[in-house]
Amino acid sequence: MRVYVPLTLSGLAEAYKTGELAAGPEGAVVAYAVTPALREWYLSDDIEELEYAALSRAALASLRLLAADPGAVRRRVVVAVDVPDAAASADPDRGLDPAALGEVRVAGPVPLAKAAAVHVDAADAEADVAAAAGALEAADGGDDDAQFVVDGAEDHELLWFATQEIPNLVG
Repeated sequence: MRVYVPLTLSGLAEAYKTGELAAGPEGAVVAYAVTPALREWYLSDDIEELEYAALSRAALASLRLLAADPGAVRRRVVVAVDVPDAAASADPDRGLDPAALGEVRVAGPVPLAKAAAVHVDAADAEADVAAAAGALEAADGGDDDAQFVVDGAEDHELLWFATQEIPNLVG
């Protein structure tokens, strides 16, 4: 199963240094994948569209990490990792919670060597990503103008990088 792990550039640098995507306090890596709830929400049978939806969910989670870390470079980062199907589990109690669509937990840590690719914002996205990170709390509170700003970050496609390019991304 392909899962998408949200990070920041500093989180990617740490993963590169340690060789693993560190588990959180619950002993698991939070990621996003094509779950039954995501399939139901997205209403598509096209696996590429569903994978893109999971990647987009991870990009939003990366934006949340940026909002919580004012010192982080304002670029969303998502690492695509292949894990055994049994390694990723969704919380059945949160399956239809819009905030948890596609969210899975992977027993961690996860070796960075399992990564298939890295997706990162281009430098020209930084201003929009910074604005989106700043507007996220208001958007979560229902502010339509703030949601428009958050959606502006989604106008920037994440660029694809091979795992061999990680040293250049974090250097």
